[in-house]
Amino acid sequence: MAELVYRPVVGLAQTLFKVWDLKIDCKGSENIPRSGGAVLVSNHISYLDFIFDGLAALPQKRLVRFMAKESVFRHRISGPLMRGMKHIPVDRNQGETAYQHALESLRSGEIVGVFPEATISQSFTLKSFKSGAARMAQEAGVPLIPVALWGTQRLWTKGHPRNFKRSHTPITIRVGEAVEASRDKYAGALTRQLRERVQELLEAAQRAYPVRPKDANDTWWMPAHLGGTAPTPEQVRAAEAS
Repeated sequence: MAELVYRPVVGLAQTLFKVWDLKIDCKGSENIPRSGGAVLVSNHISYLDFIFDGLAALPQKRLVRFMAKESVFRHRISGPLMRGMKHIPVDRNQGETAYQHALESLRSGEIVGVFPEATISQSFTLKSFKSGAARMAQEAGVPLIPVALWGTQRLWTKGHPRNFKRSHTPITIRVGEAVEASRDKYAGALTRQLRERVQELLEAAQRAYPVRPKDANDTWWMPAHLGGTAPTPEQVRAAEAS
């Protein structure tokens, strides 16, 4: 079926990347299968992460169908685009419907994108992973593809203003080797293995990142354990509980 919406949106995004003069460093795209279903699993630090995860699949000529909260599909601008790109709406009150939709997509040979942390990590460290991605891959009989992003939080993240200026911001993307979703393995154990892979990729992306904060006012995008002033995971949890 012709991609009347997705491909033009990809073209627009690539044009904007050039306008913003983003320095994109993507390695490991060859780990994304050229055909057949797969679950692409990524960390989540920015509102734009789905765009860069999708970018990682383009060298393999694949389009990713992302699972996203249902409210995005009701927005007057994003809604028609999300539906046109065949992304998958997730209503937390009817999660089984989205799960079955994703299974159908996987079984038909699509790549489904999942953020197993569910929400943006404001500490820019990995939160705990929900097991849905692993269970989905096991049931559909497809591999899991781990991905880590770094630098996307500098463009637009929770609690900070957008920065779409021509700022030469580096974006680092690392795609890991497939994790086989064996059915004889507990989904919880598979999820822990997957999280470890994403953590390894995230650390590799951070080591490869070409810039450091310019001054004390620019440390907000660095996690506390790397010397930045982003809140710690404990501080985030305390703030959410208050």
